[in-house]
Amino acid sequence: MAEEIKILVVDDEPVIIRSCEIVLKSEGYNVEGALGGKEAILKMEQNSYDLVFTDLKMPEVDGITLIKWIKQKRPDTGVVIITGYPSQDTIKDALEVGIIDYVPKPFTPAVLADVAKRAVEWIHKKTPVEDIEKEEEFPPSMISEIDRVIKEYKDKPGSAIPVLQRCQGIVGYLPPEVQKRIAKGLNLTPAQIHSVVSFYSFFTMKPRGDHNIRICLGTACYVKRVEESLNKIKADLKIDVGDVTEDKKFSLETVRCLGACGLAPVMVIDEETYGAVTPKKIPEILKDYA
Repeated sequence: MAEEIKILVVDDEPVIIRSCEIVLKSEGYNVEGALGGKEAILKMEQNSYDLVFTDLKMPEVDGITLIKWIKQKRPDTGVVIITGYPSQDTIKDALEVGIIDYVPKPFTPAVLADVAKRAVEWIHKKTPVEDIEKEEEFPPSMISEIDRVIKEYKDKPGSAIPVLQRCQGIVGYLPPEVQKRIAKGLNLTPAQIHSVVSFYSFFTMKPRGDHNIRICLGTACYVKRVEESLNKIKADLKIDVGDVTEDKKFSLETVRCLGACGLAPVMVIDEETYGAVTPKKIPEILKDYA
């Protein structure tokens, strides 16, 4: 249950903490705030939390230092970062210490709620990927192709993302057993690979349908009522976000930005972008893929 999930929001801007509290409490979570990393550590020494949402740039104790402390002292606590436009080095540092996901600044209530939901699902699955017992079986030819890609990139710096991209193209998604195989081949931990997969929206851990629908929940789309179109798709296809239709024809995802804010609200099906989407347009658009 959501009310059983305790979340600590850490930021040096009170308005960010307040915004997170309003959204997350409305979703039923138990939420507290901490003005900076130092206050967060003091709170966590006295209390346990399931999730910590933290900014990266903060005075005294920054986000990376806080995450490292959490991983050492509270390893069962999941971490989500709240970030504006971080450098590649900062993101690399965050991924290496094992974050679940991120929330962009500025964020919409829909994006924050979506990230929280997926982070809670991650906690409930207890992924450590290495703890998953039942593995899906793949054809030997597929395994051979995955191993060939790993071998090709093994000694190249920054190889995780291109290997994951290639392997997702081979399998169609990145289930735990594929992540473990990649981690072993690249001499990384399963947690490091899982952090990369969780962080980037173009990776998926679930099979996709023949046609993948992505709905943007970014600020420009949100204020133009994109959620009404999302709800129409869910109702017409009888699926929720992250699901695949029974006939495997459609899968549905939400993303934080599609880079087409001038066309808001935006939806992408496969590689085709649709702008100014409304609930009335949805049936006609989907009919083209039936």
